[in-house]
Amino acid sequence: MPSPSRSLSPSDFAYSRERFRELVDGALATAKALGASDAVAEVSEGVGLSVSVRKGETENVERNRDKSISITVYSGQRRGNASSSDFSAAAIEQTVRAAWDIARFTAEDSAAGLPEAESLATGAAAERDLDLFHPWAIDAEAAIAISIECEAAALEVDRRITNSEGAGVSAQQSHFYAANTRGFGAGYASSRHSLSVAPIASLPGKGGDDMQRDAWYTSMRSADELAAPAAVGRYAAERALSRLGSRKIKTCEVPVLYESSLASGLLGAYVAATSGGALYRKSSFLEGCLGKRVLAGHLDVREDPHLRRGKGSAPFDDEGVVTTARDIVVGGVAETYFLSTYSARKLGMKTTGHAGGSHNMTLSSRLTQPGDDLEAMLRKLGRGLFVIELMGQGVNYVTGDYSRGAAGFWVEGGRITFPVHEITIAGNLRDMFQDIVAIGVDAYTMGSKTTGSVLVERMKIAGA
Repeated sequence: MPSPSRSLSPSDFAYSRERFRELVDGALATAKALGASDAVAEVSEGVGLSVSVRKGETENVERNRDKSISITVYSGQRRGNASSSDFSAAAIEQTVRAAWDIARFTAEDSAAGLPEAESLATGAAAERDLDLFHPWAIDAEAAIAISIECEAAALEVDRRITNSEGAGVSAQQSHFYAANTRGFGAGYASSRHSLSVAPIASLPGKGGDDMQRDAWYTSMRSADELAAPAAVGRYAAERALSRLGSRKIKTCEVPVLYESSLASGLLGAYVAATSGGALYRKSSFLEGCLGKRVLAGHLDVREDPHLRRGKGSAPFDDEGVVTTARDIVVGGVAETYFLSTYSARKLGMKTTGHAGGSHNMTLSSRLTQPGDDLEAMLRKLGRGLFVIELMGQGVNYVTGDYSRGAAGFWVEGGRITFPVHEITIAGNLRDMFQDIVAIGVDAYTMGSKTTGSVLVERMKIAGA
């Protein structure tokens, strides 16, 4: 095991791209020799460092290193898959044989098979450089120091910040190479780094009766773009302090404003409801929505898989299908689904290059004005709920019913009046999507989805 002081660097990879290619090519040759009609293989390696601290003391220092080779073989329309973490020639041959045995004895599936050759990324499209790899040369001591600085900044904001669930730094990097028997062969390296903290605020003399927690984080491909540790800590503390004195409210039906960091969840729900798996299983409330109004008419959704350093960027999807920028929703009308090769065939359609999920997506409104910051959005809300935290997974994608535990602030006259907790917000996504009346300019990227704060015209609030 590396010493705790050893920093991460590109040389931490134990395998080169050339070695990966050799392993994959060997696996494919073995599959063809066994009689496979088609095959695909992927080999990957990841390495990382994670540390966590609490109240200024180190709690955990972890290093991870993992590797894997996955092989899928086809015997006509029968499919078998096997994987291994052993890269020896004997182990890879055994893995291929295991996949072949599965394929020979599994049932036929008319939708099974590799993507059509013309849809695969080749040449420059496969090698497109999206600037995704920025290894962080940081050792455990430096990561601990950053974590302590972040947590200390939170604790120093106010004497009412009395405790902490800790702070942490994660530095991760990986690379892979994949190829199939239809001419695809490519791979790339990527990185993802983050810093987070979760302070706890309480009112003196309350005996712990009024204790509020909040958290904040920063995550980027390149450590140079992470927010400053002190800034992350201070903002997390301010969020926790703002929630002191939270009250319950009575059950009502009012407008709801989603904070921009939460609003991406609505976009995620749309992706889930229009993804191939849900559609061909007929388990989506948006089944058959192509070409129909699914969002309010002033809304557009755009996807750009080639955004440099984007968290959802990729030159090709998990099947090697080339990715393309596209309009997902135009003027509220669904222009496309999110389909892999398999789900596309089940629906009688063509893959959209979404095996593995969506890419960088942005939700925008044609009504948004340059001055529509959070304060302006609160004024548009008028009287209602500003949500900053959601709890639970209460989304039924078959019916569209939506019910989540929530916390936030009650707004009167366009101004925050007091914090709110222990409530549930509910509606139906079909209606909620149509009832989005405004999107702010306070855009925030959560994972691979970007949107400003989102104002929904009316939702049910279950309170006291």
